[in-house]
Parts: sequence; structure tokens; C-alpha cells
Amino acid sequence: MEGYGPARRRRSVIRRKEMPLWQELPLLLVVAFCLAVLIRTFLVQAFYIPSGSMQKTLEIQDRVLVNKVVYDMRDPLRGEIVVFRGTEDWAPEVTEAVSNTFVAKLGRTVGDLVGVSRPGERDFIKRVIGLPGDKVACCDDQGRITVNGVGIDEPYIAEGFNSDLNQPPIAGQCTSRRFNEVTVPEGQMFVMGDHRSVSQDARCQGPVPIENIIGRAFVIVWPSDRFTGLDVPDVWKQFAQNQPTAAHAGPVPQPKADPVGATGVLPLLLTVVLSARSGMSFVTRRRRLRA
Repeated sequence: MEGYGPARRRRSVIRRKEMPLWQELPLLLVVAFCLAVLIRTFLVQAFYIPSGSMQKTLEIQDRVLVNKVVYDMRDPLRGEIVVFRGTEDWAPEVTEAVSNTFVAKLGRTVGDLVGVSRPGERDFIKRVIGLPGDKVACCDDQGRITVNGVGIDEPYIAEGFNSDLNQPPIAGQCTSRRFNEVTVPEGQMFVMGDHRSVSQDARCQGPVPIENIIGRAFVIVWPSDRFTGLDVPDVWKQFAQNQPTAAHAGPVPQPKADPVGATGVLPLLLTVVLSARSGMSFVTRRRRLRA
């Protein structure tokens, strides 16, 4: 009979398979949540700043996004801000007792996804100052740190946030700006906080293995009035250009755009949700995030 051909039967089957919105919405929320977990685990993670060791660059209670894949493709660069796991020699910054009940763990997991949970007791955020083979010391005749004998003008250190130039070095403490020359061991990095008078960093706790890096902090996302990128300062870019083989066997890598940025996560979530709503298969439409 006319009007009951194969095309019409296919349209009828498709209409019968569609779910009402009240059934589909919870499914979409579950898909979005699972995708958020995957992104947090492998690509981008939000971190809460618990201390003032990176002021004025990062204030207490700032939230930053951390790229977790960039160092799978290249080495860290001097001047970058990185989140890493401290060694046993590093004193934990978070010392409060933490509940291990199921509800508490669930709350921390959910909070971690949106960047409001407390960091782990051995998770730190600092700036990379020296790479393997670099000789780092303080200070030159202008009170600056030196890397391979070159004094570094650090524009991110606010007035009054540097450590005391006149206090003599004390073993195990970072209260003095002065410290003896350190040659960064192979496979490690020398990191320091921007608020030198309060930061406990590699000056007194030692270098950190590069393999301990969790990721690179690349943007402040909260509070909204502090939204800004965390780029490598020009002074470090210029330094790298003048140090072609100082600490590396090959050419020094130059700063590149991160493969995953703040603008790439939310559109991906939106694409998945819209694809599911319209009946399109995400599996057949997915795009690779890494080449």
C-alpha cells in the first residue's frame, strides 16, 4: 500500500526508540560525569591553592587548571608553573587529619573534579627554575638568583615578597635568600615559589624528580575576576634562547601551545551531550586529542 514503504517503516522504528527527555536527561548527566572523570584523570585537572607560597602570581583559594599530558610530549621549561608530588624530603603543606569514610572520600572525589577539594599532602605547586645540569645559586651583586652564572630578573616577585638578603643560609630552612650553588642532578628540576619569604622549596628541601610532575598549571579559572593564563615569562624565554646547549644534549625546546587548554574541555563535553541528544554515535564521531 502506498505510504507504507521501507523508508516510512524505518522512520517509525527510529521514533519508537527515542526516549522522553525525563528519561534521557539522567543518562546524559551520567555520560557527562564519566567524561569529566576521564578528562580529570588523563587530560586536565583543577587544583585549589591552599597557601601563599606562589603569591602574587597565585593567591590563596585560587583554582587553576593543570595540563596533565603536555610533558608526555616534551620536557618542562624554565619559568613554567608545575604541580608535582614532593619527595620524602619535602615537608607536607597539608597536615590536617582527613576522614577516610565512604561519604568523605566521595565528597573529596566530587570536589576534586570541580577544583574545590584540598590537595594531597605531598602535592605542591612551584615555578621551574633549573633543569638537569643547570647551576642555580643566589645571589649576584643585584640580589638575583643566577642560573648558569646569569642573573635572572624575576618580574613575578612582588615587592616585599622576596626572602631576606642579609640573613645567612640555614640548613633545612628557606628563610634566607642566599644559598650555595646547586647543580641540578640528571632527571630532576629545581623549583621555587614566587613568595620567597614563605615558600619551602628546593632551596632547603632539594630538587624534585621530573617524573614526579603531575602537570603544568596553565590558567587561573577562579575567582572569575582573576581569570588569566599562566604563560612563561619573557625573561625565561630570552634565557633559553641564549642557552642552546647549557643543560640539554639537544636543542632547547621552546614554549608551545598546550595540546589541551581551558577552551577545549567544555566544548568537548557539550559535543558529547548534544551528540547523544540528537541520536548520533559519539564512538563514530570522536576525534583524537593526541596525535
